This record gives sequence, structure tokens and C-alpha cells, in this order.
Amino acid sequence: MAELLYRLGRFSARRAWAVLISWIVILGISVGAFLAFGGTLSSAVTIPGTPTAKVTDQLEESFPSASGGTGAMVFHTKDGDAFTDSQKSAIGELLDETADLKGVDSTVNPFETQETIADQAKQISDGKTQIDDGRTQLTDGQTQLDAGQQQLTDAQTQLSAALAQAQQAAGGTLPAAAQAQFDAQQTAITQQQTALDAQQATITENLAKLDEQSTKLELSSQLLDLSSGIRTVSTDDTTAVANVVFDKRQQEVTPETKQSVIDQVKKDVPSGVEVEFSNELAQSLPQLFGVGEAIGLIIAAITLLVMLGTVIAASLPLVSAIVGVGVGVTASLSLSGVVDMLSITPVLGVMLGLAVGIDYSLFILNRHRKQLLAGVELHESIGLANGTSGNAVVFAGSTVLVALLALNVTGIPFLGLMGTVGAICVAVAILLAVTLTPALLSLLGLRILSRKARGTIGTPRPDAVPTKPMGTLRAVGTLVAGLVVLGVVAIPALDMRLGLPDGSSEAVDSTQYQSYTLIEDKFGAGVNGPLLVVATLPDAATDEEVLKEQVRIGQEIADQDDVKAVAPVGASDDNSVLAFQVIPKEGPNAVSTEQLVRDLRDLSPLSGDVELGVAGSASGNIDVSKQLSDALPLYLALVVGLSLIIMILVFRSILVPLTATLGFMLSLAATFGGITAIFQWGWLGPVFGVHDPGPILSFLPTILIGILFGLAMDYQLFLVSGMREAFAHGAPARLAVQRGLHAGRTVVVAAAIIMISVFGGFIFSHSAMIRSIGFGLAFGVLVDAFVVRMLLIPAVMHLLGKSAWWIPKWLDRILPNVDVEGAALERSHPAHQVEAGDTGSVATAPSGSESRNAIDGAETAALGAGATAGTAAHVAAPSTELTRREAAAAAERTHPAHVLTTDPDPADQQVSRVEPGLDVIVHPATAGVQRVAVGAYVIAVDADNGTAVVEPPVGGVVVVRAPR
Repeated sequence: MAELLYRLGRFSARRAWAVLISWIVILGISVGAFLAFGGTLSSAVTIPGTPTAKVTDQLEESFPSASGGTGAMVFHTKDGDAFTDSQKSAIGELLDETADLKGVDSTVNPFETQETIADQAKQISDGKTQIDDGRTQLTDGQTQLDAGQQQLTDAQTQLSAALAQAQQAAGGTLPAAAQAQFDAQQTAITQQQTALDAQQATITENLAKLDEQSTKLELSSQLLDLSSGIRTVSTDDTTAVANVVFDKRQQEVTPETKQSVIDQVKKDVPSGVEVEFSNELAQSLPQLFGVGEAIGLIIAAITLLVMLGTVIAASLPLVSAIVGVGVGVTASLSLSGVVDMLSITPVLGVMLGLAVGIDYSLFILNRHRKQLLAGVELHESIGLANGTSGNAVVFAGSTVLVALLALNVTGIPFLGLMGTVGAICVAVAILLAVTLTPALLSLLGLRILSRKARGTIGTPRPDAVPTKPMGTLRAVGTLVAGLVVLGVVAIPALDMRLGLPDGSSEAVDSTQYQSYTLIEDKFGAGVNGPLLVVATLPDAATDEEVLKEQVRIGQEIADQDDVKAVAPVGASDDNSVLAFQVIPKEGPNAVSTEQLVRDLRDLSPLSGDVELGVAGSASGNIDVSKQLSDALPLYLALVVGLSLIIMILVFRSILVPLTATLGFMLSLAATFGGITAIFQWGWLGPVFGVHDPGPILSFLPTILIGILFGLAMDYQLFLVSGMREAFAHGAPARLAVQRGLHAGRTVVVAAAIIMISVFGGFIFSHSAMIRSIGFGLAFGVLVDAFVVRMLLIPAVMHLLGKSAWWIPKWLDRILPNVDVEGAALERSHPAHQVEAGDTGSVATAPSGSESRNAIDGAETAALGAGATAGTAAHVAAPSTELTRREAAAAAERTHPAHVLTTDPDPADQQVSRVEPGLDVIVHPATAGVQRVAVGAYVIAVDADNGTAVVEPPVGGVVVVRAPR
């Protein structure tokens, strides 16, 4: 890989204009693809297949007329007085005009709705009165009928008695005339009885009708009582909520359609009335780049300027990052026409693209500048920087890519897409770092250095390398203090609640926030987050049964705790599905509302095998959280597992990757604690724009785990690889920790500051989602880079000592040699060869495994650090004479040579350390080129022509001078 990147770097340097134009063309193609194929972004967080999504789909299928998206408009008087009749009429006309807009299905006039509710209550009241009156009339009629019946019964009795007497007097048979008289009287009585029976039937029928009407009226009255807490006009008649219904699903309503509604209403709102719009209407797409983001980028630029010293050098990483963001984000947005993309997805791409784009380019640029100062030829330096630091960039970027792409295993489409878009932007940043950065370095030439620095090219630059390890007490103290601090910061995470932002999280001066607070104040917090409950009946009900079921089911729902009102939405065409709107007592993100969702779901099935389903923002929060928690173990196992494999390959150790992962868990816990304290508890709320604390963004923990793990492993790689190189070159394990930290801390500090600045710029976004993501990433990088990687990891490595680098022998044999820093490349492409009499030459470093092989024996490893970086290491002209002590020692070494300091009598004493200022004398045993390891250095001596090349550790510089 290093050799490939070396060639790629030199190619890009030689063909700089071709590379630059190619990237401009790629940028143009990606922008064109976005303009041609880009679609609409969505602000609604949905997960297919969850209980909430299933209920929503069922509602759309059973109630197609009510499947369109909705939005609320809150009208209120400026002076706080009640609406006038003219204002009500004007608002009604305005809503009628709004209903005629393209994309709008209908609008709901709040005043007419409230009047309808009042009329229904009056009708029920009047109906009860009419039923009572009718029942009274029927009772009176029944009394009269009963009296008539009694009279008729008495008449029948008298007639029957008279007939019996007459028959007895006549001896049994009446004369025809008398019989006819009695028959006529009987016929009259029978006719009267028939009339009375008909009247009784009528009264009975009317009573039955009254009972039926009374039952329906009573059921309607009960439903009205259940929904009595729902209003569209406030009780003081100063505020009214009007709804607009679109002809497409909520996710499919375009921003242009929503904006047309807002413009129409604002334009014609009547005098003395103001209007605010709910989140569903006014929530715009988040800005990709705003004032806060610009400030963050300026801080990053200042950091680059301080580190690199010139405006030109500081501008190069910024240009590379901006081009990368342009390519990555527009290419990703071109897919929005065929996939549902959350509105914050491209913003995440901008965050990552800027942060890693600047850092990755900086790593290569910084290495190139050092090599130029050392006198390396321009194109050769570019190639070497690309093959060494560029190689480290590729490996570091691979951990970020693994963590981001692994978000797809969560099974949550919008989250997987966010990871994919982030991975695209990171991949583009890597490609730009190893192609465009070398091209720009070639075009800029030595202008990448300041004028003052250009005048010192090749001049020795002392840079003392640590010669003593960290104190053990200091290591223990650092570890304990760091753990205590992280533990304290992490405490709030124990109280973390997850949810999705609502109108209360918007800016105080935004119309969404004003709408939310007006509704909460005038109608109750629960109106901002109603629940939809769907009851599925085992069999289709008759029209008469529907009302009874609505009351029965509605009453069971209303009996639950924290229910303010229940209103029937309607029944499906076949009467098999009933829908209800449930207004909780508290807002959508309240703990009680979440519990209410659980209670309602636990009710299912109701008696009669009625299945209940719940939808709404609160139920969506629960479903998202559950889905994420279920997917998290697999996601963590995949990300951590793959990253551990990468780190084992890079560091050839078991404990180092484990400590890296444990350190990440500590920084993650502290990050969660900081987010909870600020965004949920409200600590330092005014500083971060948190005016109404609430639950943490439901998918934020998963996003942070993926991104921060990748970035944490970046810092681990850049710091600990230096420790490993120092140890592999012969430095004692604990001293190697200090040297690795010393070699990598400058660039890691700069990289961390840049990332914190870029991420921190998004903290002040107008979008609540982006604010929390920006803070989480910025705070996470701060904790991980400065506390975990630069304090705790070095302390742990010191305490572990040599055991930190333990690896089973069988595993060590089968692992491939991963040369992350490209040291083998440096040996195959020596930067400069120096004559023994020359001064000011620079040499490069050996790789981990090969340099360790070059350390030929325990006694050589004991020589320690060799000449420290920047110390004059005098290389004597080769000598063919060896003392007996030197020859004996050389026989035990794999290389027939030996290294001693200029002791007065080399035959009598061999020092175990090359102190600063002492000469390093190389006595070759035979002719030809010999390579001798001196601690962290390798000295290649050519006995035939009297030349030597000294190779220092990674990032070190050794100045070779002739002996005095």
C-alpha cells in the first residue's frame, strides 16, 4: 500500500494540473447529478415495520380520505381580546382561499368546528328534552288509553252480564231482535278494542323509538363527554387552531407546497390578528452551512495558520476539504430522488467531510513540510509523504468507514443511509488527501513554506526527544484522576431519555416555537402530541353496533391514566376498523405520555377480541428507541470486532486494542453524560441555546457510537503507532510511550482542535437535531483526544510496560506485516545520503518489523535511544581495525559490525547509552555496506566509499556531521 501511494503521490505531483482538472470535472458531474436527479428531503423520522408504522399504514388503507399530511395554523389576537365577528369571517375566507392552493386538499375552519361542537352539544341537550317531552306525551296517552281500556273492559263486562241474564230469562235462546241488539253492542265494543289496541301499538312503537333514540342520544352524549377536552377555539376566544390537509402523505408534501400555504396565510391575515405555524408546516430544511459553521471553520483555519505558519499552507487543507464536501454531499443528494433521505443526512456529510478532509490533508502536508525543510527534493518528498502519512490516513479512514457503513446492519433505513452518506464523504476525503493534496503541493512548490523557513532548508533543527519515561506515580495519579473525572461527567447519562424533537426545541423567536407554546397555554400540552388509536374488530359491525363499540372502546381508553380526551375519528367503510384521537394530559415527550402509549398497547386485546394499535410521536419515539436498542449489540459487535482486527494487525498486540476500546467506552459514557446534562437537564442551557430541555435525539447515541469510535481509533493509531515504533527500534517499553506521545501529540492536538471547531460550529444551528449532533461530536472528540488518548492511554501503557506489546507467538507468526507508517518505503527510497564530511544531512526511519529484525541482540537493544533527534551524531570514517572486545561482540551479532561511543578506551568499556553530544563510531568488520542498529536508529555504513546514512524514528531528524 505504501509503495502504491508513493507512486500515486509522485504521479499526482507530476500531473498536477490533470489531477486538479479531473477533480473539478468530478465536482461538476456530482453537482449536475444533484440538479438532475435530486429529490425532496424529509424531516419526518420514520421506521418501516414498527408498530407505529403499521398503524399509520392501516389508517391510510382504512381511511384514505384522511391519509393526507396535515399542519396547524394558530391564529391569535394581538391585543389579547376575543375575536370579533369580522375577524372570524376574514379568517374563514382566508382558509377557503388556502384550500384552493395546489397540493392542498382542504382546510378546517376552527370557528365553524367549534360551533359544530357547540351545536352538537345543544342538539343532544335539545334531543334529550324532546325525548323527555315525547315520553311524557306518550305516558299521558298511555294513561288515557289505559282509562279507555278500563271503560271498554267495564262495558264488555256489563254487556256480557246483560246477555247472560237475557238468555236465562228467555230460557236459553234470545229472540232474533234481541240477539241482533246484543251483537251490535258487541261489535261496537270490539271495534273500540281494536282501536285501543292500535293506539297501544302506536304508543309501544313510539316508546321503543324513543328508547332507541334515547340510547343513541345517550351514547352520543357519552362520546361528546369523552371528547369535551378537545377544542379548536380557546375558552377565552383569543386563539384558534386551523388545520390544513394536503393531498399527499406527510413525507411527500414538498417544501414549496408548505411555503405556499404560509405565504398565502401571512399575506391576507386580517388586521389585529397574528398567525403562527406548526412544525409540520414551518420546519424548513436545515442549512448546510451557516454563521456558526463559518465561525468553526475560521477557528480551524486559525489553528492551521498557527501550526503551519503561512496562509498558503493553511489554505490547502481547507480547499481539499471543501472540494471533498462538494463532491460527497452533492453526489449523495443526487440519490434523494430515489430514496427517502432525512433532511439532516447531508448536514452530517458536511460535518464529517470538513473535519476529516482537513485533518487527513494536514497529516500529509505536515510530513511534506518537514521533509522539505530537511532538504528532500520536492516530488520525492510528496511521494514519501503520500506513502507514509498517506498510508496512515488510509488505515485511519478505514476504521471510520467501517463504523459508518456498519450503521446499515441496524435495519433502520434512515440511519443506514446517514452512515452511507457519511462514509461517501469520508471516502472522498481520503481520495482527495492522497491525490489532490499531492497535486496542490506540487503546484505550490516551496511556497508551502514561509520565506524564513525556505532560507533554513537543510539546517539542523534541534528537537529534544524524551530520554526518561513517565513516573509511575504520575501514571497512577493520571489514571485515577482521569477515571474520576470521566465518571463524574458520565453520571447524568444514567438519566438519559430518548425522543424526537418537537416545537418546544425550536428557537424561541421561531414561529414553530410560538405555535407550540400558544397551543400548550390555551389548549393544553397534550394537543401538541395527540395519539391515534386504531381498534380492529374481529367482525364487521352494523351501523347500530358501531356507536356502541366507539363508546365502549373510547371509555376504556379514557379510563387510562393521563388521558385528557378521546374523540372518535371514524369507522372504515366496512365498519371493521375504528379510529380514535387521544389527547394526553402532557406533551409528546413527557414520561407520562410514553407510559400512556405502553398502557394502551397493553390493553390489547380488549374484550371481544378487539385489537388496539397506537400511533403518534410518542409511540414513534418508543418504537425508534426499541429498534435501536435491539440493533445496538450487533452493531457494536461488528464495529468493535472489525476495528479490533485492524488494530491487532497494526499494533501486533492484544492489550493495546483492548485498552483503546475500553478508553472509547469511557469517553462515550462521558459524552452521553455531557449531552444529557445540557440538552435534557438544561445545564448551561443559555450558552447552547437550550431553552426547553427535553429528551435526547433518539438515534443520536447510535450515530455518536459509530462516528466517535472511528475517530477515536484515528487518534489511537497516530499516537500509539509512534510508541510501537520507538519500542520496536529498541527503546524500553515505558520510554517508548513518552517518545510516541512526543512524536504524535502536535499533529493530534491540531487535528482534534480542528474537528472540535468544525463540529462545534454546528452547535448553534437553528435545527435542534443538528445542534445535539454537533455538540455530541465536538464534546466526544474533546474528551477522547485530550483526556483518553493523551492522558489515560499513555498512563495505562506505562503501567503495562512491556506486556502492552504481548502477543501470542502463533498469532505473531500468522499476522501479516502492516507497515502503517510506510517505514519500509523510506528505506527503499532513502531521502538523502551523506558523505562523512558533509553536514546537515537528514535521514528517515525504519519500519516496525524490519527495524526490529535489524536490532541484532539484546545488548544492542539495551543501547537505548541512540543519538537523540537534533543531537549532533558524529559518524567516524570507517576503520578496518577492531579491538578484541569489538570482534568478540561482533561475532554474536547478526551484522558483522559494532557500535561504541568515543570512550577513552573502547576496548575496556562499552557504554549502554549514547548520550547527547557523544560521537557514534562505526567500525565495519568487512568491506561493503553494513546496517547497524543503535537503539531507535539504524546506521548504514558503506566501508568502500566512506559514506553513512542515519535513519531516525518516525518523525525524528538526525543531523550527521564529520567528527571533530
